Parts: sequence; structure tokens; C-alpha cells
Amino acid sequence: MDLNLLWYLVPSVVMFCCGVYGFVTRKNMIAILVSLELILNSADLNFAIFNRFLFPGSMEGMVFTLFAIAIAAAETAVAIAIIINIYRAIGSTEVNETNSMKH
Repeated sequence: MDLNLLWYLVPSVVMFCCGVYGFVTRKNMIAILVSLELILNSADLNFAIFNRFLFPGSMEGMVFTLFAIAIAAAETAVAIAIIINIYRAIGSTEVNETNSMKH
């Protein structure tokens, strides 16, 4: 493996691991959403890295990364709207508290 590639992949792996850890351990919906964004940003970084090293003359990886960022922004806006509505309904953003909405 090229050493220059490793310098880019290590931060991506660290971001991904932090995102997975936060997604699994957090109870707050906003913290879970931030962790999910870390995972998505890590994947976007990998698209750009592998495009740069495997196909340096093409821009497919960069274009795909831009589309993924736009979709992530839309997903975040929808998730924030849902979390705000849940907070208005039950007064909390904890995942365990959402069971009270069933009754």
C-alpha cells in the first residue's frame, strides 16, 4: 500500500470508528445523528481518496462525494425536524423516552 494513501485512510478510519462508537453508545437523538454524520463523512472521504489514487484524471469519485454530501444535508434536515417534533411531543430527545409515545 502506498504510504501517502495510508496518511489519508487513517483519519477516515478514526472518524468511522468514532461514529460507530457514538452511534452505539449514545442515548440522545442529536448525538446519534452527529455520529451518523461522522460515518457518512468518513465514507465520503474514502470516495475522494480512492478516486484520487486509483483514477487521478477522472472526477467520478468527487462528483459522487458531492451528491453524497447533498443527500446527507437533506437527511440531516429531515432528522432534525423529526427530533424537534418528538421533543415537542414528549419533552425529551432520549431514545428510551420515545416508548412513552406508544401510550
